[in-house]
Amino acid sequence: MACFFRRSIAAKLARTLHQPEDVFIPALHAAPVSKKRQSPDFRVPVSTLRMKGILPSHGDAQLQAEALANELNQDNVVEEISTGPGGMITFKVHRKLLVEKMLEPFGEEDAMFGFNSELFNTVKKGKTLVEFSSPNIAKKFHAGHLRSTIIGNFIANLKESLGNHVIRMNYLGDWGMQFGLLGAGFEQFGSQEKLNVNPLQHLFDVYVQANKEAEHNKEVQLAAREFFQKLEQHDSQAMSLWQQFREITVKEYQQIYKRLGVPFDVYSGESFHQEQAREVVQLLQTRGLLKTTERGTSVVDVSAEGDMSSCSTVLRSDGTSLYITRDIAAAIDRKEKFNFDEMIYVTDKSQQNHFLHLFRILRLMGHPWAESCRHVSFGLVQGMSTRRGEVVFLEDVLDEARARMLHNMQQATTTKEMADPGDTAEKVGMSALIVQDFRGPLEADYRFDWDRILQAQGDTGVFLQYTHARLRSLIRTNSTMAAKEIDPSLLLEHRSIAILQHLLRFDEVLYQSNRDLQPRHLVTFLTKLSHLVASALRELPVKGSPDDVAQARLRLFSGACSVLASGMRILGIKPVEKM
Repeated sequence: MACFFRRSIAAKLARTLHQPEDVFIPALHAAPVSKKRQSPDFRVPVSTLRMKGILPSHGDAQLQAEALANELNQDNVVEEISTGPGGMITFKVHRKLLVEKMLEPFGEEDAMFGFNSELFNTVKKGKTLVEFSSPNIAKKFHAGHLRSTIIGNFIANLKESLGNHVIRMNYLGDWGMQFGLLGAGFEQFGSQEKLNVNPLQHLFDVYVQANKEAEHNKEVQLAAREFFQKLEQHDSQAMSLWQQFREITVKEYQQIYKRLGVPFDVYSGESFHQEQAREVVQLLQTRGLLKTTERGTSVVDVSAEGDMSSCSTVLRSDGTSLYITRDIAAAIDRKEKFNFDEMIYVTDKSQQNHFLHLFRILRLMGHPWAESCRHVSFGLVQGMSTRRGEVVFLEDVLDEARARMLHNMQQATTTKEMADPGDTAEKVGMSALIVQDFRGPLEADYRFDWDRILQAQGDTGVFLQYTHARLRSLIRTNSTMAAKEIDPSLLLEHRSIAILQHLLRFDEVLYQSNRDLQPRHLVTFLTKLSHLVASALRELPVKGSPDDVAQARLRLFSGACSVLASGMRILGIKPVEKM
């Protein structure tokens, strides 16, 4: 495995430079795979050794690299040491040893390949709370919530795979002035009969109508404020109606989450923290952090200089709470209840200031654990539409993805017979949506393109699924051929070595993904692996080869399949067996 080679090279550097081995472990990186020729396996930049104070920071980096390379000797692990441009030292390990060590775990179908790397020895493990999805109740699941849902699921999957105890929380938007508008609107435009037939659609229609009326009708605006005040005062009639809206919504959402394959441990919401929000206001007052403006609102100074240049409003002039008031209360409650080591919020980038204010207020209140809170933001999706026109609801997007994928599968001449084509189309369509979303930096907006994301070739979720299905078919067909021992000398072709070299990078990709919580590293790794596998399948047939050659190649493809499936599951993709 990669850590065996990394440790051997680190030991070599440690002896030469008189430093502890562990200093060099994170500095050594698997080299990118070359398509046309065999490349070295690991490299270490002199610039990294300079930054660590191991080498002098002055002088020519290239000359330093060459001098150090000349001091290092080949051994039974490393067969070649050389230098590259920019002061890079490269290491090529013995090819038979590379094959032997990399394929060793797959003989036992070790699903932990890459996850138990020593790279993670310095990574803190503990309890991670991830708040994601968090739609507003009484509304159908909007397509815009898809990003938060799949990004949060990826982060939770990743943290869990690396040994953290993860709490997946859905913090529903179930309180606030919009429910005043919905409650007042339902009293005027609502129908219990329509609510029973198509609940979320009817609530959506009522909200749109009430919102439209409120634009020019002050009586509707007043009724909305009065209804929300009744909610804050726990008026039984208002609370009963609100409770009905909430239960209807959660039930509908759970069906969507089941379809997405996204689980939650906790369904929470702003409504859970009404009383605590009042306590927060009192604490802010006691600590002298609360200021009253000329308009009668209550604010907290969150400016760096303490000059009121930036303030956060925590109470309206009528005494009702705001989103941030309840978020402060929720954060404190979660720390007390779950004692998390880190808490990650996943929302769009428009809320960046909100979370800057939230974390700042928590610190001002004397909560040092606010440093372990993190906001992962993301951009907007542009151009998402179906054949019927503009998409508003997520169900429409999922239905469209399944329908288009099913059509493509029916048109393809290579599609295999399967028990449930609709289920396969659903999984493949979902993987197409996820990979399209995860290809670039999360903060970036991107343009949605149905035709591009559903292509069977290229860097798409469909291609990942197709590659996995091909590998699974190969393994099933040759299940009687699997062997405990293989001859490493039978896998020295360029295509075999390229796959193994690429697998050397898997633990580094997981490590980088854990650092910045960006799924694009894993997507890039998996799509590259799929392209390498596709080339190898063409040139390294199992069928028709001598038994020992076939067994060796089958082990190689089984290993690639295992890593591909592990990576897909972290992304939130369910690998399919047939396509």
